[in-house]
Formats: sequence, structure tokens, C-alpha cells
Amino acid sequence: MITVSKDAQEQVLAYFDGKEVQPVRIFLNSGGCGGPGLAMALDQATDKDAVFTHGGVDYIMEKELLEKAAPVQVDYTDMGFRLDSSLELGNGCNSCGSDGGCGT
Repeated sequence: MITVSKDAQEQVLAYFDGKEVQPVRIFLNSGGCGGPGLAMALDQATDKDAVFTHGGVDYIMEKELLEKAAPVQVDYTDMGFRLDSSLELGNGCNSCGSDGGCGT
């Protein structure tokens, strides 16, 4: 299941203001120094996708990934979109170097 907060839905609809509404894909991005994470992009659904409609917008995700990640929550904060799921993903960048020294 994919749920979308009111704040996230408002931001998505604001993006489409004056444009044709397109499906929003949630996918696993390989990421940078922080490792993999969920991301969003415009895309079309295929027969391998699950589709959840919220407020006139289709949110799509590969069924196989959704089975591993469910439930998926889309939210919007002052830092931008936040996607949460049951997947155990990276902890983010370590600015202390590869040995994790941090002055110890």
C-alpha cells in the first residue's frame, strides 16, 4: 500500500498546476554516498506495477518492490519529499571518513 500525506499531495498537485497530470513512479534509486533510497519520477505504469490513486494522481510502484517495501508513505517536509517504507536502507553519508574515526 502507498499512502500520501496531505502536504505531499498538495506539493504534487502544485507541480502539475497548468500541466497534464502524469503518473508518479516510486522506485529504488541506487543513491550516492548515502546508499540506496526511494525516489520519485514521472513515468507510465506497466503490467508489473501496482497503482494507487490519491486525489486524482496515480502513484505507481513495481509490485515486487512494493511487496518488500510496504507500507510506503509519501510525505513532504521543509526539507522536501520524504519517502518511508519497511526497507532497511543506508544510514546516509559519513563525513568522518571511511574509517568512521570522527576524532576518536
